[in-house]
Amino acid sequence: MATVTLEQRAHVIVLGNEKGGSGKSTAAMHVIVGLLRDGYTVGAIDLDARQGTLSNYLASRVAFTRLHEVVLPLPRVQSVLRAELDSRVAAEADERCRFEVALAELSRDCEIVVIDCPGSDTYLSRLGHAQADTLITPINDSFVDFAMLAKVDPEKLDVINPSVYSEMVWEARKRRFARDRGRIDWIVMRNRLGASEARNKRDVGTTLEALAKRIGFRTVKGFGERVIFRELYLQGLTLMDVREAGVGISLGMSHIAARAEVRVLLSAIRKPPPRLTLTSPVA
Repeated sequence: MATVTLEQRAHVIVLGNEKGGSGKSTAAMHVIVGLLRDGYTVGAIDLDARQGTLSNYLASRVAFTRLHEVVLPLPRVQSVLRAELDSRVAAEADERCRFEVALAELSRDCEIVVIDCPGSDTYLSRLGHAQADTLITPINDSFVDFAMLAKVDPEKLDVINPSVYSEMVWEARKRRFARDRGRIDWIVMRNRLGASEARNKRDVGTTLEALAKRIGFRTVKGFGERVIFRELYLQGLTLMDVREAGVGISLGMSHIAARAEVRVLLSAIRKPPPRLTLTSPVA
């Protein structure tokens, strides 16, 4: 079975939650490309390979570079499928082996590995969470998604108790510390923010900050709700590529603001500096 020593181990960034539709894979792709453009060597592991949102995103990116004959920064990629074995014990052993091999292979060449987890509680997702140096949990800015983190009193909006996902992160933190005394820096990303300063938005923010102090995470403003994210997905592009890729999209104020949101997320990640500085620009 593959093992990763402390000397070999890349900085691991995990995108995880237990709810679909929060923009997790979009955030993962923008983190990957942003880090590549900052001079890091980056690996990507798709643990939701059956759905394949991140894998398909990256495949579209490769196809775009070939079709348009442009050079775009690309990560090294591994996908890990769920085992189809009848025995749960055998299936988990198989998944653990293939996950550890993928992480070990990427860690030999990459400074940072970004892991996109399924939007559900699976064994592979738990393996990924337990490897995190940084855990990023995107949530839509509503109490519907907030329920993934904690149960809230509907009248007073006080936090009653953490949810099953928060408890899973706590278990991942314990496993990570027991393995190598490492700690998981948990960032909750308020995603798909609306432009208006609605009461619900303020209430979510206030309650989220109270929960952050209780169970130990940081909050960061995520991405606004913009059509361009869906348009870029089909081409395998991110907001960091628009100008260089020449796709005919003019960068308006909304797009410039969106790029700034990506930079805020990247700057919130506590990561080592890149070992090498890019000596030539990437298109």
